[in-house]
Amino acid sequence: MSKNDRAESVFVDTNVFLRYLTNDVPKQADEVHQLFLAAKQGTILLVTTAMVVAEIVWTLESYYQLAASDVRDQILAILNTDGLEVENSGMILQAITDHVDLNVDFIDAYCAEWLLSKNLDVVCTFDTQHFNRLPGIVARSPDTV
Repeated sequence: MSKNDRAESVFVDTNVFLRYLTNDVPKQADEVHQLFLAAKQGTILLVTTAMVVAEIVWTLESYYQLAASDVRDQILAILNTDGLEVENSGMILQAITDHVDLNVDFIDAYCAEWLLSKNLDVVCTFDTQHFNRLPGIVARSPDTV
């Protein structure tokens, strides 16, 4: 591919990652493997969002019953996939780390990272105990805001 040629960009949905990570449909997992190889070779650019990652975390933990540390390892593999751009990957990395290390929900950890990225540090929630585990975040219930 010449410098002027641009690889086609393709959005990758949650189920594609799940087929690959779980290998529960081997034929589809093989197809995804080939897709990832093409991305690594630069013939295609894969992109996905933080919402997809959140759905992966939720599905692997709730449906596939994986431990949070195993899910973290899967998410780290996704974030380090050559030829794959993940929206807000730095925030996801910190959130998945806090999810495991601080025992908080992944979504709460991601929201905390989003808050900090916007120079906010106060969250209004009924889940103050969870949010107060996250560095730099002050959680207040609605009656104290």
